[in-house]
Amino acid sequence: MSFTTTNPATGEIEKTFDSHTPEEVEARLAQAAETFAQFRRTTFAERARLMITAADLLEAEVPDVARVVTTEMGKTFASAKGEVSKCALALRWFAEHAESLLADQEIESSATKSLVRYQPLGPVLAIMPWNFPMWQVIRFAAPALMVGNVGLLKHASNVPQTALVLEDVFRRAGYPDGAFTTLLIESKDVAAVIADDRIAAVTLTGSERAGQSVGAAAGDALKKCVLELGGSDPFVVMPSADLDQAVSTAVTARTQNAGQSCIAAKRFIIDRSIYEEFYERFCAGMAALVVGDPMDPATNVGPLNSAAQRHEVVAQVDDAIDKGAAVGCGAEVPNGPGFYYPPTVLSGVSKEMRVFSEEVFGPVAVVESATGLDEAIALANATVYGLGASVWTTEDSERQRFIDEIDAGQVFVNAMVASTPEMPFGGIKRSGYGRELSELGIKEFCNAKGVWIA
Repeated sequence: MSFTTTNPATGEIEKTFDSHTPEEVEARLAQAAETFAQFRRTTFAERARLMITAADLLEAEVPDVARVVTTEMGKTFASAKGEVSKCALALRWFAEHAESLLADQEIESSATKSLVRYQPLGPVLAIMPWNFPMWQVIRFAAPALMVGNVGLLKHASNVPQTALVLEDVFRRAGYPDGAFTTLLIESKDVAAVIADDRIAAVTLTGSERAGQSVGAAAGDALKKCVLELGGSDPFVVMPSADLDQAVSTAVTARTQNAGQSCIAAKRFIIDRSIYEEFYERFCAGMAALVVGDPMDPATNVGPLNSAAQRHEVVAQVDDAIDKGAAVGCGAEVPNGPGFYYPPTVLSGVSKEMRVFSEEVFGPVAVVESATGLDEAIALANATVYGLGASVWTTEDSERQRFIDEIDAGQVFVNAMVASTPEMPFGGIKRSGYGRELSELGIKEFCNAKGVWIA
């Protein structure tokens, strides 16, 4: 199999790469295991120096790296540059904070001394998606490398150049061969790598189906596993909210990355007393966005990632319309090359429609009304997913109930859900398990070793 860069803006093939042979995969696994034996003994200061150098390289090459990202998966050039800069920020954050986050944890006991010491596990296999092809990788790589682990990346098949750029950045930063390695392998070959005794742990960001497959393989091999899967995040607006800010943020929250984000708001639950005003203004905001060439600074929404992705979004929207949903704007596939789809708003959605229960990975918003706080919370939780939630209210009692009662890995109040180095990131229910980023994330792939000195 070859790995192909197909430009989503044009539909044209830009570049292809051959899969790694079994012998090449074996060599990379062997190098990772050999490197880990030495790299685990490096000091935090040594690891931080390497990581800061990697951050320096990314910052110096933002336009070049961003151009690769835009060419491979279609996000706007401005968004791609922001993603690369955010990666550099995360590298610096973990370089600065890892030593304190992983400091020995003293425990009161009857021993002379007792503590928990956090130590690396070994080579970590990361299976990463195409939608944030730099950021998703750095979310795993920065904490893993600062712990003293090494990483092997199986990236999505449509972003091979991004995967190789990342490998090159870590190599040029001075990391030893095998500290960060790209594996150009097919999905069917992943289970064998997970089962390999040299792999200590696995992390996946991807679909629910991919999570089931990788989670099962990791379970069979008795390997630690972190899964960050899909989301159908609610965006709840109550009467006390600043409606100007809520509407503006709602448009961004649904259309960031052309709607191809696990934590993009997807279900907009609006109190009945303000529903009509919100809906009218939200539809106007969505319809006003410029869809077009992702390299054009005037573009707000670029193409979807692939023809297959657009076909899936079209099928989900058509299913809703056929079953009675109303269209506030969008829902028409434009003519011409590329995999474009317009910002779309649906209302009147019912449980038999696919968009009610499925994650829609495109710029399609479902708007519902709720009568009061209890119904808003019930609708927010009426999903198999539990990744993030954005709630808008200035009432303290409402805020506390949202925080306590919404089933999600993170709740953002009067703000759009986002991922940052200092905050734990992950979900519950069918959105997966485990955490990335923050103190919780850096400890996921550690041996929390209990020490008792009599």
